[in-house]
Amino acid sequence: MVRKFPLLLVLLLTLTLAVSAASAIHAQSLVYSVDHEWSQIFINQDGTIDLTYNITVSVSSGVMHGFYVGQPKSDYTPGQATDQYGNVLQVARADSGSDYRVDVTLNQPLTAGNSVWFTVTTNVAGMISNDTQNPGNFGMQFIPQWISDVPISDLRLQIVLPPDTTVSDVKTTSNFYNGTAVVDGRLAVYWEKLVIQPNEQFMVGVSFPARFLPNYVPTSGGFNFGPLGIAIGVVGVLFAIAIFGVIIFMIRKSNYASPKISMETLGIKRGLTAVEASYLLDLKPPQIVTEILYSLLQKRAVWAQETKPSLKLKVLPPFDNKTGPKDNPLRYYEIDFLNSLKPDGSLDEEKLAHTIMFLRDTVEQKLQGYSRKDTVDYYRKIAAQAWTQVEQAGTVELAANAYDEQLLWLLLDPNQRTRTETVFRDKVIQPSPLWFWWWYGYTTYHPNPTYTPNVNAPAQSGPPPKIPGADFANNIATSVEKTSNNIVVNIEKFANAIVPPPPKTSHDPAHPKADCVCACAACACACVSCACACAGGGGH
Repeated sequence: MVRKFPLLLVLLLTLTLAVSAASAIHAQSLVYSVDHEWSQIFINQDGTIDLTYNITVSVSSGVMHGFYVGQPKSDYTPGQATDQYGNVLQVARADSGSDYRVDVTLNQPLTAGNSVWFTVTTNVAGMISNDTQNPGNFGMQFIPQWISDVPISDLRLQIVLPPDTTVSDVKTTSNFYNGTAVVDGRLAVYWEKLVIQPNEQFMVGVSFPARFLPNYVPTSGGFNFGPLGIAIGVVGVLFAIAIFGVIIFMIRKSNYASPKISMETLGIKRGLTAVEASYLLDLKPPQIVTEILYSLLQKRAVWAQETKPSLKLKVLPPFDNKTGPKDNPLRYYEIDFLNSLKPDGSLDEEKLAHTIMFLRDTVEQKLQGYSRKDTVDYYRKIAAQAWTQVEQAGTVELAANAYDEQLLWLLLDPNQRTRTETVFRDKVIQPSPLWFWWWYGYTTYHPNPTYTPNVNAPAQSGPPPKIPGADFANNIATSVEKTSNNIVVNIEKFANAIVPPPPKTSHDPAHPKADCVCACAACACACVSCACACAGGGGH
């Protein structure tokens, strides 16, 4: 027995080392990216927040079994998690010291070359405290989760304020503030950032009158700057602190302004783009994708390299960064479309489906509090007015130019082909080299094109030949229809990947309507200081 014990110990040690080595090899071999991280926060009457993350991860090497999602404080309760296919995922606390996080176990291991998106909701207490920079206000600062060794792309963050809060009541942090929206009849403010680097802590915050949480009493009288580890009391205490650097820091943080975006509450939801209206007017997903593509063609952001068996596109400068120049930025659905491009220029069916789903959810969110019927009628009238401009133009040139200007609205008409043929049938068209949408159809779908425009410098292409109106109209209609049919190799896979939003389920403690969909708007600047929170996470 004395001789067997050391042998058993050696075997156990060997096994332990083998398991550790295997774990280390697995950790080293897992390479992944976070393609988007969208978070939505509902501020509740009891001072807690319902925090929902919507995250897409793609694995390029190794196998991912789960994902740690960072939480801002230790006092949180996990809610429900679901993936893009409606699978309910296992969620468990996985705190490690002061790193607060939940472990979301994927429905099945994610292998190299695959991606998945999922949502997870938690309820977090103690996030709202007195805003000492604005007496009479409550406030919150929040840092979306980061990862120590992986950048996060497409960061979007929305904070839904207490009921009855208005734009004039709210103060927000200035960095990357993108505007307002309405969610469940409540005001929401929104930020976005193209990418956050490993370990980058992107802080945002809101401040609002305490009267909107009448029954809530903060547990502390001041606020905490979280990652800086500086505990700061009320304003009177601040004046007693004789640290010049802290005073300068606080002065910089007290630069306040209110959001400058006005907001309607009832009636028609104005301000949607033609692409967003295409969803409202019940265009099919391939037609909506065609709208997005034509929108990118108008901006000179892409060009078609191949059309069979499916489209292959090339991103043109200065849109290589997939955001566009400052004077011609891309919209959120255009960015999502470009992010769907594979290295060979073809479109990834599942990512493209995700583009449609996010567009759908964004439009639905923008409609919150508005009349859907009145809004649909309003955009049908806009499309009709666009056709009136074309049909009542005094000359062929004016009609063609109006067609160019109103193209995306004209495509919303189900009789677009017939009306185009009627307008231009007996006319002769002199195309403009600036009509990328027309040259796209002419060069990619005409059986024998006789003119090749300069894609990078269309104005220098020279005058194109005149064309009979019937050929002109047929070319436009054919290119639209074939684009819709050839947008991807597997149109059935694309259609099947478009799933309805996960069902809104009631669970304690998470907010029952936290769907983590954020909408872009115009810019405004402000600043805030109050309670702070941080979180970190990552795949495993």
